Amino acid sequence: MSQNLRVAVIGAGRMGIDHIQRIHRRIHGAEVAAVVDIDLDRANAAIAGIPGAVALTDAQAALDNPEINAVLIATPGFLHEEILHAALAKDIPILCEKPLTPDAESAWKVVQAEEKLGRKRIQVGFMRRFDAEYALLADVINGGELGELLMLHHQHRNPTTPPGFTNEMLINDSVVHEFDAIRFFTGEEITSVQVRSGKRTRNAPQGQNDPQHVLLETESGVLADVEIYVNAQYGYEVATQASFESGIVSIGGDSGPSVRTQGRWGGTVAPGFEERFGAAYDVEIQAWVDAALKGEIGGPSAWDGYATAACCEAGVAAQQTDGKVPVQLNEKPALYN
Repeated sequence: MSQNLRVAVIGAGRMGIDHIQRIHRRIHGAEVAAVVDIDLDRANAAIAGIPGAVALTDAQAALDNPEINAVLIATPGFLHEEILHAALAKDIPILCEKPLTPDAESAWKVVQAEEKLGRKRIQVGFMRRFDAEYALLADVINGGELGELLMLHHQHRNPTTPPGFTNEMLINDSVVHEFDAIRFFTGEEITSVQVRSGKRTRNAPQGQNDPQHVLLETESGVLADVEIYVNAQYGYEVATQASFESGIVSIGGDSGPSVRTQGRWGGTVAPGFEERFGAAYDVEIQAWVDAALKGEIGGPSAWDGYATAACCEAGVAAQQTDGKVPVQLNEKPALYN
């Protein structure tokens, strides 16, 4: 594929709009050809100032357009499965925002459908893999200069949650990123998940036990834990500390310069994920485009989406018990080895 990717962006909400502007303004080798949203006015607003782009309300109409040769899915997760199967039937490059699908069973069906094509077409939007600090830590782990990786400690803090953010969504919408990060750093599958709920913040809405402590183990015995705290009030902060045989590496945390003035010192905390991971999104989408133009994917695969869905199911089950819940995975197809 030598021409530019002509991308149909499915979904013109918060994430979709961000990607539309990213592709239009900063990504090389791709252009926005169509925007699909159930709200036609919103789709039309999204393509304002983008020459040649069309607004549609039907994803299939975009996929049937011969001028469109790639799709970026940014709808809510429960809509992903149908669009993924339709896009696979067209055998075109796909970037699907997380989750691949909301549950392991439907994610596995997507894996099986892609396997029948005989090549990877789906890249899943776990953007943290493209963050500069995440890449640095991965290099330290893979380089071995500090010995074996032994433990990972993660903090994931949001200022607040939107209406309707359930207790299960702490796992499915937030810790899902740490599930993928742990798999990325270790190169291993997660074998068990345990969730502990303690003292609850008064800022959590009814029915939400916040914060929670998530404990995980990988195939080789690497232990990992996640503090998930989604009503922390002060800002958006994601941090990781890795313990090695011969040292400790910390990434994330506060951003920006540390300032000392008038008897005080301090810095800034990112207000949201767009600010914290904006550069990572740019790198992610460019990697997808560059790989897609060569008939490849440039990041996490459909298998990664399926594996994290299985971790989320174990995590939600673990919210109901103090014990470990095993992660159940089907045999990995050769396509993803």
